[in-house]
Amino acid sequence: QVQLEESGGGLVQPGGSLRLSCLANTLSFSDYNMGWFRQAPGKEREFVAAISRFGDQTFHVDAVKGRFTISRDNAKNSLYLQMESLKPEDTAVYYCNAGPSLNGITRGIFWGHGTPVAVSS
Repeated sequence: QVQLEESGGGLVQPGGSLRLSCLANTLSFSDYNMGWFRQAPGKEREFVAAISRFGDQTFHVDAVKGRFTISRDNAKNSLYLQMESLKPEDTAVYYCNAGPSLNGITRGIFWGHGTPVAVSS
């Protein structure tokens, strides 16, 4: 069982930045690829980015490439998403996921409860 808790969301103006964090309550954090997904109001949950077990490989969807950066610190059981140049279309609840494939096609079974991000002036 892996428990995940996201933090760092909030309201930000277009062009602003946020850093999301996900703390995993598990002794086996480095056993899992980790990923971020998001769900905008009225839309399905979509893949944003993923990182391999030891952080040597990352994948970001085109919509966020060059603006978002996924990273992890296995010593702290933590996953991060640095978000820059935020746009209104980035508004969503962001979820941490343990065990996805790096391309996001397969989702892991462990989810956090999500942290909301709102981009608005």
